[in-house]
Amino acid sequence: MRDFNYEMKQLCHRNRDGSYGTQADRERILDLVANQLQEMGFKHMHATSLKPKHVEALVARWHGEEIAPATLKNRMAQLRWLAEKIGKQSVIARSNDAYGIPERVYVTNVSKAVKLDPTKLEAVTDPYTAMSLRLQSAFGLRREESIKIQPGWADRGDAIFLKASWAKGKREREIPIRNAEQRHLLDEAKQLAGAGSLIPKENTYIEQLQRFKAQCDGAGIDHVHGHRHHYAQTRYQELTGWACPAQGGPTGKQLTPEQKQIDSDARSTISSELGHNRKSVTAIYLGR
Repeated sequence: MRDFNYEMKQLCHRNRDGSYGTQADRERILDLVANQLQEMGFKHMHATSLKPKHVEALVARWHGEEIAPATLKNRMAQLRWLAEKIGKQSVIARSNDAYGIPERVYVTNVSKAVKLDPTKLEAVTDPYTAMSLRLQSAFGLRREESIKIQPGWADRGDAIFLKASWAKGKREREIPIRNAEQRHLLDEAKQLAGAGSLIPKENTYIEQLQRFKAQCDGAGIDHVHGHRHHYAQTRYQELTGWACPAQGGPTGKQLTPEQKQIDSDARSTISSELGHNRKSVTAIYLGR
């Protein structure tokens, strides 16, 4: 392992900022940064060697590779994290505008929902990963939540309760069990996990996360966040009686005053079930 890669890894291990998922993504991105700088001819670098020319070279490469704006923003965030940890914040401009990185488009009224494909699910050989995927689809769980959940503890009869330590932003929440399919799935999950979580006893969370990613890659399952979009859109139709704008339903301007109130109440419910504290966030999942 090159010095630069090793120092990046050690820096990540000494500074455990954010969730386990965030930490894993950061380590992966900074390892990519080290490799790409090496490939572009910047030899014998150390973590403290980072300069504006290195950032500019990376951004130019990423633009050339047509990396999505959201991915670019994530990579820039990790570069700023690195710059802060080495005490060289000034090597990176404060605004992404300086690098020609466009603003992320949050609301397009185009559905990003992904329904879990049974055929692809059959190709997942790890039962814990398969169960996590099924719970994502059925309850709108985030990836980390679907791995860390302890089904036996979470089961409250008519709802599942998520601990703060499993959830993004440490926001605990309840999600209702609305139908027989959800109940049967939760019972299956309890049988698989026993008194524990959907992390096998011999694995750490990071190890199971890596297994999850590898299993999804092998089965051709991508955009797993789309399972949350699917949950939100299904829930919206249940609560309102009509499809959301992202699925071709009426936009806010087309609703009657009575329908607007139903829409508002539904969005509040869905925001809570997804673990957000702002109703406006539902526009990402549902359109507006």
